[in-house]
Order: sequence, then C-alpha cells, then structure tokens
Amino acid sequence: MSKKYEKLAQDIVEQLGGKDNITDAYHCQTRLRFKLADESKLNKDKLEALDGVTKYLSNAGVHQVVIGTHVKDVFDEVEKNIDVVSSNDSVPEKKGPVSAVIDFVSGTFQPVIPALSGAGMVKAVLALLVVSKVITNQSQTYYMLNLFADGVFFFLPMILAFTVAQKLKCNPILAASVAAMMLHPNWGALVTAGEPVHFFGVIPFRLASYTGSVIPILIIILCQSYVEKYLRKIIPKSVELVFVPMLTFLIMGTLAFSILGPIGSIIGGYLASFFTFLSVNASWVPAVLIGGFLPIMVMFGLHNGVAPLGVMQMAELGYDSIFGPGALVSNIAQATAAAVVAFRTKDKKTRQLAASGAITAYMGITEPALYGVNLPKKYPLISAMIGGASGGLYAGLTNTHRFATGSSGLPAVLLYIGDDTMKYFWNIIIALIISAVVTAILTYILSFKFEKDEVGGEIPEMKAVILEDTRLNSPVPGTVIPLSEVEDEAFASEALGKGFAVEPSEGEVFAPFDGEVVALFPTKHAIGLVSDTGVEILIHVGLNTVELKGKYFDALVEVGQKVTKGQLLLTFDVKKIQEAGYSTQVPIVVTNTPQYSSVEMIAQGNVSKVENVLVIKV
Repeated sequence: MSKKYEKLAQDIVEQLGGKDNITDAYHCQTRLRFKLADESKLNKDKLEALDGVTKYLSNAGVHQVVIGTHVKDVFDEVEKNIDVVSSNDSVPEKKGPVSAVIDFVSGTFQPVIPALSGAGMVKAVLALLVVSKVITNQSQTYYMLNLFADGVFFFLPMILAFTVAQKLKCNPILAASVAAMMLHPNWGALVTAGEPVHFFGVIPFRLASYTGSVIPILIIILCQSYVEKYLRKIIPKSVELVFVPMLTFLIMGTLAFSILGPIGSIIGGYLASFFTFLSVNASWVPAVLIGGFLPIMVMFGLHNGVAPLGVMQMAELGYDSIFGPGALVSNIAQATAAAVVAFRTKDKKTRQLAASGAITAYMGITEPALYGVNLPKKYPLISAMIGGASGGLYAGLTNTHRFATGSSGLPAVLLYIGDDTMKYFWNIIIALIISAVVTAILTYILSFKFEKDEVGGEIPEMKAVILEDTRLNSPVPGTVIPLSEVEDEAFASEALGKGFAVEPSEGEVFAPFDGEVVALFPTKHAIGLVSDTGVEILIHVGLNTVELKGKYFDALVEVGQKVTKGQLLLTFDVKKIQEAGYSTQVPIVVTNTPQYSSVEMIAQGNVSKVENVLVIKV
C-alpha cells in the first residue's frame, strides 16, 4: 500500500478533532464519511484547505470529506490513525423521517453497488457478443455467461438481507439464512405446482416467487431485527446461541411466507404497475428530472433514495428507465461542463482540477468536478443541469432503458444493448450527444461573462508613469482609520500595500486625483486608478462584498476613462450593504508602495473629500 496519503490522513483526523472525537468512519466511492462526538472540535476551514481535499460537506450528522476516486487508499491510511469502537448502547441520532428513509435505503443498497455493476457489465458484454453474432443465445457460452451475471440478481434477496441486517444491527448471517428459505428450490417447486400450501394445515402460505425481488426482503428483515433483539432480551445468555437462531427461523419463516412476503410481493406488483404506467404515459418525466436535478440530489444525498428505484424496476420488469438514463446524461453533462472550464479558465490550478474532474466524471464519478469546479463557479452547474435535462428529454421520449445496473459513465452505454436490438444503445448515444452539446455551448457562452470575473486575489497590473511626490485626498467621505483596524487580514497586514481606510458616511466614491481608471471589477465593488503622477491605488468598497455580485453598487465610469480630481466614480447603498451582513469599511491602498520611499497617513477621524490624508514620497 502506498504511503503517499499518510500525511493527508493524519491531517484529516487532526482537523476533525483527533481520533478520540471520531465515533464512526467509512467511505463511499469518492468521500470519507465520519461521525463526531463533539462537532465544536471540527476545524472546517483548515480541513477544506488541505491539499487533497476537494470539499467538506455535512449532511444528516455525517461529515463528508470529498477526496476523489482514490478515496479507498486515503481511508486505508485514515483507519491507521483512528480507534473507532461501535456501541449499540450509544444514543441514536435523531433524524427526520425523510433523512431516516434515505439513510436506511442508501445504507442498504450502497454496499451492493459493486456486485450489481459487475454483473451489469457482464450482461452488457453478453448482449454485445450476441448482437455482433460472435455467439448465439442457444450456445453453452451464452448459457454460462448469463449464469455469471444472473447469480447476483437471482440471489439479490440474500445479498440485501445481509446489508439490511448490517444496517439494522441484527445478525446478517441469520438474515441471509431467512432469505435462503425463500429462494430454496423446493419452494420454487411448490409455486410452480400451483397447489395451495397450508402450514400445519391452518396457516396459508401465498404462492409467490421471491427470486430477484427487493421489497419483500426489506420488510422481512426490518421485522426480523425487532424479533431478534426481543429474543436476545428474554433468552438467557447460556442458551442464546441455540434458541435465538432456532426461534428466529421458526418465527420469521412463518411470517415471511404467510404475511410479510406476500405483502412485499403485492407492493412490488403495484410498483411494477406504476413503472409500466410511467413508461407508457410519461416516459420522459423521470429522465428529465434525474437528468436535470441529479447534481442537486447528490449535494443533499437524495440520489441515494432515488437510485434504488431503478434496481426495483429492474427486479420487476427486467429493465431500468427510472434512474439509469437520467443519471448517465447528467454525469456526461457535468463532465462536459468541467471540460469547457478547463479549456476556458486562465487559472492553472482550476484548469488542472477541471481537467481531472472531467475525466473521472466521464467515467461516472462526478463529485470532484461537481464540488471542485461546477458548484463553486455556478455557471457550469447551471449549464450542466440544462444540458442533462435536454438529453434526458430525448431519452425519455424514446423510452430508452438499460438492461442491467451499473455505473453511470461512458462504459455504461453497453448496458443499453438488449432484447436482441441496438435501438436503445443508439438512443442513449444520441441523448448523450444532445446533453454534451447543449452543455458545452451554454458553458462556453457563459464563460465569456464569468471567467473574466476571476481576479484570483491579485491586483491588475497598473499603467506605469514617471513617479512624483503626491498628496492623496480621501476618495470617500467619512471617518478615516488606519489600515490595521480593517476587519480583513490581507488589508490590515498591508500585504496589498500601505494606505488607510474609511468608515463611510455617504455611499459615494470620488477621484482623489487626476488620472485614469485602469481596473473596474465586474461586481463594481472595487476600482483601480493611476494618477498622472504615477500613484496606483485600489479602492475596495466593503469587505467580502464581491459576494453581492454588484447588488447595491453602481459604476459611473469605465476602464480606460480619464478622470479628474473630485469626479464621482461609484455609488453604493451603505445601509443595504450593512443589512445584508457585510462590513462597509473602504480600504484605500497604494498598490505600488515598493516604488516609494514613504507612504504616510497625515489625517485621521472625520474628513471630507477635499482633505489630504496620505503623503506619498518618491
């Protein structure tokens, strides 16, 4: 195992409050997930700033650290730095009903995904071999390959029984054993014979096949968890090993075949009818909704509650049109948006992140692209959602569906080969092209507006002239204070240059000298000027006001325009900016300070726009 993630793992544990603060730790395909004893010990900012951490999220009490596709390697190192002890006596976390359902469903189906994906890809390869006439569906090779893939789906109730039991903290082996009863060939023979079955001649067992089913086993193991815990309470420890399994089998076997299994089977039938209704009457709805809103679902963890619907539909009808097509076009849209950003951005770090995120998103893992690029920039996310919905609309209208469950990346197109036809394969290809093209066009067009907004925290290069001594008036009426009193470390430390700041009494910015506008931020909250004597200054209205995106600001000049001393440059609404929660302090800094021998404040307190505040000497 490579040690290159050892330091990252140690830093993650440290910023989570140390190993004693971590009560649970696990991971999915891209994220480390933690539960903490004391959330006040979490240092979110330092955690998110770690090199190797794409994003930090918190959802339903679970702290998620987005890493990427190499998350398992990082988790292996994290495990060495923690000492997690699970306790059934711990106080259960309070969750709302929606969060509880999503947590249960995701915890049940998430561990099964690798097996379903592997079996699905075997199915895809099998369909490709048949369509290309390499083998026939009467050959022994076909028979065995189909067996390789169908094993997972045939015994899906047993696999789900195991994961449900793990989630509900009951014995997973006993749960899988109860599921095995329902899949026993002898029960299948009774169902095929069609003769009524009465247990002890009294209790009717409904004739239903549970092979490949989903709903019945979820209900059965949910009930079994309570039965098993109750039995462990009342049966003495000395004989628990014998009597708990025996009574569990007798009770749950009877309930499974007489009540719970039939109820689940009936619910599954209604679900099948619902899926059929959607396919016939509104086939476009699921694909459009998933295609357009999957990124939002991922952010809130809702996709974990929706994805299993595709598995259920496949168990009932043999195909999935609910989740698969929409998820695939959405992921390709996310990848395309990130790829366009990589092409358009001028920031080297962003370009690298976007390029790598696009590649993994094309393979079906979108979190690095989503959290690292598309969500922070917003416009690629919006473009991808529109593109995903567009591709989903085509997929839905053509009733495109996949014949096996698998990942939602480009290799998944093979899952759409089935029923001895390539129709659905070509339809999903067209849907992906629509999704990618719409996304690329929108992202590219919007990039002309938003990529030029990237300042990267640097002051634009100013125009150079012959330097002269200069006296600088306050460009903003109000109370002059030293830069050291500004509530922002970058200005207070004079890292951007020497100068002063103003607590404004009016929402107006005037030219402090004759000169030229050399920079005007698109959000209108900051302006760069150069005087005719060579002084370069930055006037920054408010702190973090870039987040207002130009709201409450108005620019009366433009870049390249000559200005005269006392000319009104900007206006802003002091009261509304403060009501929005932002400081209205206005730092004024000489950005070419190193070119001068001294930059000295000569006034403080209440000043007017005509008073000298700064003396700048060559």
